[in-house]
Amino acid sequence: MAQAVLVTGLEPRRIAAGQGLSGKSGLQGSVQSLWRHPVKGFTPERLDEVVLSAGLCFPADRLYAVEDGPSGFDPAAPRHISKQKFTVLAKIAAVARIHTRYDDETGVLEASLDDHPPLRAPLRDADGRAAFAAWLAAVLGDEVSGPLKVLPAPGDHRFMDDERGYVSIINLASLRDLEARIGRPVDPRRFRANLYVEGWPAWAENDATGGVQLGEVEAELVKPIRRCVATHVDPDTGDRDIDVVRALFEAYGHMNCGIYVNVTGGGRLKVGEPAVLGG
Repeated sequence: MAQAVLVTGLEPRRIAAGQGLSGKSGLQGSVQSLWRHPVKGFTPERLDEVVLSAGLCFPADRLYAVEDGPSGFDPAAPRHISKQKFTVLAKIAAVARIHTRYDDETGVLEASLDDHPPLRAPLRDADGRAAFAAWLAAVLGDEVSGPLKVLPAPGDHRFMDDERGYVSIINLASLRDLEARIGRPVDPRRFRANLYVEGWPAWAENDATGGVQLGEVEAELVKPIRRCVATHVDPDTGDRDIDVVRALFEAYGHMNCGIYVNVTGGGRLKVGEPAVLGG
């Protein structure tokens, strides 16, 4: 898959009513990158473009989750389940060291970790899901607390962290402001968002009203994202090396970073297209 083109150096500006996409007035930026996370908690995958649909989650995002002991999830009546029921970074930091890649066409997941034998498992097949669960149990060892089981998301359900937020956005200016406050780099991948935006003023997303225009896609603001200890984990090493939650609270008096939005008008979205906040 081709790497997305980075868009940097865009200055925030206010566009007048009647200008911009769909006549929106708001803060204009640009989509810097697009990401999906096919298996909850595991490797993010970068995209060049995506087709977003009204009322649905980001495509191929959190399609699967690995249950760490019985979670109570019922595929016949799917509902939101706490992330602590699954093998996620907030619970098992070592998951960050496992590299995965999912093939849309075949449904095959590739997984590898250090010197362990790599795995290719067709996750659309029960035997393939069982093979991935067994491989994970072997490589994670005592890090897991119960029998592992790979759960496929039924229908349009996805294993999201929030029951109301279907698409997540990070404002890169906000991350740079946090970096300046704590005096060290903060990898944006710690926040596991679907979209990263350049050009909005730092923290403008927290007080925004109205909606968000993303290229030809329209979305409604849902709420800021309250961060958890998953952000403490280095996405490459698996080390818990930055207390991001504490840093946010000490610097700003809150633990929010990013926003959830829900798509109200679907369409194709590409890296580099406009992102208009509010209005």
